[in-house]
Amino acid sequence: MIIRKWLAAAVSGLVAALAAGVLATPAAADEPDGKPSPKVELVLDVSGSMRARDIDGQTRMAAAKQAFNEVLDAVPEEVQLGIRTLGANYPGADRKTGCKDTKQLYPVGPLDRTEAKTAVATLAPTGWTPIGPALLASADDLKGGDATRRIVLITDGEDTCAPLDPCEVARDIAAKGIHLTIDTLGLLPNAKTRSQLSCIAEATGGTYTSVQHTDQLRDRVHQLVDRAADPVVTPVATQGAQQCAGAPKLKPGLYSDREKFAEHRWYRVDVRPGQELRASVSVAADRAVNNDYGVMLRASTVHGREIVRGSEAGDGRTDVISSGLRYPKAEADDADLDGDGKPAAETVCLQVSNSFSAPASVKTSPGLPLELTVDLVDAPDDASDAASFGLGHGWWLLAVLVLVGLLAGLLWGWISRWRVTVWRTN
Repeated sequence: MIIRKWLAAAVSGLVAALAAGVLATPAAADEPDGKPSPKVELVLDVSGSMRARDIDGQTRMAAAKQAFNEVLDAVPEEVQLGIRTLGANYPGADRKTGCKDTKQLYPVGPLDRTEAKTAVATLAPTGWTPIGPALLASADDLKGGDATRRIVLITDGEDTCAPLDPCEVARDIAAKGIHLTIDTLGLLPNAKTRSQLSCIAEATGGTYTSVQHTDQLRDRVHQLVDRAADPVVTPVATQGAQQCAGAPKLKPGLYSDREKFAEHRWYRVDVRPGQELRASVSVAADRAVNNDYGVMLRASTVHGREIVRGSEAGDGRTDVISSGLRYPKAEADDADLDGDGKPAAETVCLQVSNSFSAPASVKTSPGLPLELTVDLVDAPDDASDAASFGLGHGWWLLAVLVLVGLLAGLLWGWISRWRVTVWRTN
């Protein structure tokens, strides 16, 4: 009887546990993953030039409104979206007042589609084109948190509020390391507008698109909003040092930094025996630069002996120039162990250098944006310590040259003796 009661209690407990597990599983699945919602702000030019009737038989403003309404219907639920205008409120001729004319039409946050569409419907082409001030204000709208942030600028003309150069504003935003991307769209742009909008986009790693039709505008804005909802890996901001001793120590990952023209920057990576260091660097020419330039990524020991290097040169206009290197470190002997019984790590100094220069009219501050990728993988079975002689991969080249020189000397000596013998015989 007692045994039956125990069995009944055990079965009841097992059923209760299973039921609790089944009920708990959906609840856990419904819990938020803690990932911050991406933020996007659409910045729309509402200046007087948007009255022009040259996009599919309607005004540029009407085309923008139509595209906005269709985009708002398709914004992913997880995206926090806002709308800012420039040139929408001041119709006068006072430049100082007109260049302050930027306003947040709809705050960045969860989207109420009806409210956002109603706000867009009230817009009418009005005033100036203060792109620089609008970008600064939009960056402030999106500040805070670790969410992916993106500005989508739609305009039909260049900024009319210099000397606050919007391209310099974009570089300053990028230099803050807040990973805010600015994408630009030009409505029937001329050459000067294309140049300025391309510069803004390049400075922050964004894209520039020329728009001729309403459906192009709709599709491109929709694509950019979707891209914010499914972001790529965000680089970690770091700051290289002027020498290896004070350089930041990097773990495997993607890093961003700014490097002045013709500057050397140092970083450190710990490589254990049996690992292979793989590193690459990309430097972006986010402004006009002189021809003939290059970038070098160099690995050395803490004592300054070169291990291996990678370099790349260019001539003419390009957006990005990259280089990389690989350093396999051989397995260690039992004597090369640290206090925890693990193979002792070697500190490798990574030096990033560039040979960019710029025309006198181009501002060189802030520096050029760079991305540094660091990875540590298992070394190949036949890995050797390339730093042991301080010559890196150049050691093998030197050995080959010595061997070729020796063989060439022997061959030349034999030919010389043969010629002398023939000459004496004759």
